[in-house]
Amino acid sequence: MEAFMLVTSTDDPGLEYLPEAPAELRRGDRVRVTEGVFKGAEGYIRRVKGNRRLIVSIEGVVAVATTYIPGCFLEKITTD
Repeated sequence: MEAFMLVTSTDDPGLEYLPEAPAELRRGDRVRVTEGVFKGAEGYIRRVKGNRRLIVSIEGVVAVATTYIPGCFLEKITTD
């Protein structure tokens, strides 16, 4: 929930709200943003309309996609 509030509080005009998190948006690596306005946010990276975006979701409720985030600002979260 904190990551969702962090991402939505930026007033970034490129945020795109989705009605819920589709299954295909939850597949893949979990990442953390290390730089920029979304620093500290965690979620999944997916291509939305051709751009790499961070998807943060509240499962079964809503998902939000950020604007493009450069790969160098992302850190893979490993589950050891």
